[in-house]
Amino acid sequence: MEFEISPAELKQIIAIPPNADVHSRPILLDVREPWEYDAAHIEGSTLMPMGDVPGRAFQELDPEAHIVTICHHGVRSLNVAVWLRNQGFENAQSMRGGIDAWSAEIDPSVPRY
Repeated sequence: MEFEISPAELKQIIAIPPNADVHSRPILLDVREPWEYDAAHIEGSTLMPMGDVPGRAFQELDPEAHIVTICHHGVRSLNVAVWLRNQGFENAQSMRGGIDAWSAEIDPSVPRY
């Protein structure tokens, strides 16, 4: 599994019908700060600021799950995805380009900041 996933690839994955197996849906882990999440986020994503990940990952995340980390431009989320992989979360990926790319390429209703 690649370290990064494009916004278009993520859109395809989250378009899986609601009655599909819950394990086929990724966990969208937004690693930005609360004010950034409040400004713009992908519906259904979970906020876990980057600094909180080491203290919360093992209590709140399934190591077997497909986890897609999201930030503003893709740098923080890639760092978190790499860290998660090093901790045994083998299916962690970062969304390339972050929420900014998601807004520009997939959903212009998501504000850019």
